[in-house]
Amino acid sequence: MTQPKKLYIKTYGCQMNVYDSERMAEALGASGYVPTDAPEDADMILLNTCHIREKAAEKVYSELGRLKGLKAGNPDLKIGVAGCVAQAEGEEILRRQPLVDLVVGPQSYHRLPELEARARSGAKALDTDFPEEDKFDRLGARPKAQRGPTAFLTVQEGCDKFCAFCVVPYTRGAEVSRPAARILDEARALVDRGVAEITLLGQNVNAYHGVGPDGADWGLARLIRELARIEGLERLRYTTSHPNDMEDDLIAAHGDCPELMPYLHLPVQSGSDRILKAMNRKHTAEEYLRLIDRIRAARPDILLSGDLIVGFPGETDADFEDTMSLVRTVGYGQCYSFKYSPRPGTPAAEHDQLPEDVKSERLARLQALLNAQQEAAQQAMVGRTVGVLFEKPGRMPGQLVGKSDHLQAVHVDAPAELVGRIAPVRIVKAAPNSLGGELA
Repeated sequence: MTQPKKLYIKTYGCQMNVYDSERMAEALGASGYVPTDAPEDADMILLNTCHIREKAAEKVYSELGRLKGLKAGNPDLKIGVAGCVAQAEGEEILRRQPLVDLVVGPQSYHRLPELEARARSGAKALDTDFPEEDKFDRLGARPKAQRGPTAFLTVQEGCDKFCAFCVVPYTRGAEVSRPAARILDEARALVDRGVAEITLLGQNVNAYHGVGPDGADWGLARLIRELARIEGLERLRYTTSHPNDMEDDLIAAHGDCPELMPYLHLPVQSGSDRILKAMNRKHTAEEYLRLIDRIRAARPDILLSGDLIVGFPGETDADFEDTMSLVRTVGYGQCYSFKYSPRPGTPAAEHDQLPEDVKSERLARLQALLNAQQEAAQQAMVGRTVGVLFEKPGRMPGQLVGKSDHLQAVHVDAPAELVGRIAPVRIVKAAPNSLGGELA
């Protein structure tokens, strides 16, 4: 009996890469691969890369350097680079690191079986095209194996916004929405495998406009309402959104669709209109704040998350104080903040950069404010009863860990049979990044 080949995938970056890695594993399953958590046991290692963070490409090359020993000990080991760094670097990866056997961009991973076969024959395999065919059509149905209670589901890819700091339009391509019928089918299959909560993914997920089964144009709100009709699908979330695509019906869905959870990640990036214009965000701080007011009017208990960049080229002390003012006004439940770092090929990279010590000082001040807001949001949960979807055992015996309606981690002493189910939990204590509760 032929032994199955083993596949190890290391995933960097966002939830879309997590979803992509799952689909890559499924695609290579047809070529006889089974997953392994041990790279030293693998017959193929794939690095599914992200180009958002600073020095992303250099980190990939460093990781490849660490794999040289494995390759030396197993000449049959195949090593591949996938994702956004693969798309951006292409042939340069093969030139700089001869140990790499294949390079595949995020729009071409449905071709992995063909690329793997080419690599097995001894040739170098490269595919960073933006193919005309729909990769999701080519990937086919997902396996029937039981899954955990939560899952990601990509509904939209690419970006047409061209923010001055961002590489996504160049690595993921133009905005494309999947047909709604295929999304519904995939969601039903996930629910059949034990999934109770689905997070819809897209680079600009609320820009979703796909063809519905009725031939009409479906926006994200229509898609969410139809997904909510699937029996057994108890929770829906979506990420990441752009303020300019927050349509009226989507705001309304937050108030009248109980399956849509009261959590929203809505990046703003800066509180300064001057910097927002330089970033090509095409909205003002006031427009963002008015949008937040409308969303909270529809769902008063919603927890808001966002992204903020400090030290963008040209940012003055006054611009930074505008950001601090916006944060105080919004009152985020959680927020991600970063120092600006240039991405080659983006417009902002061509401008003079602020000193690192200025960026660091501003980031420290911003994060102190954001941490205080998050701690306040956590403490405000104490005494409340919330629904918790239990996902796995905790570190302590008899403990389970799950997520609240607001996406907060909750630790509870509870029986193991509650894994995969939603139960009411009374929150009794709060820490900066998690909550403690007891079954209500």
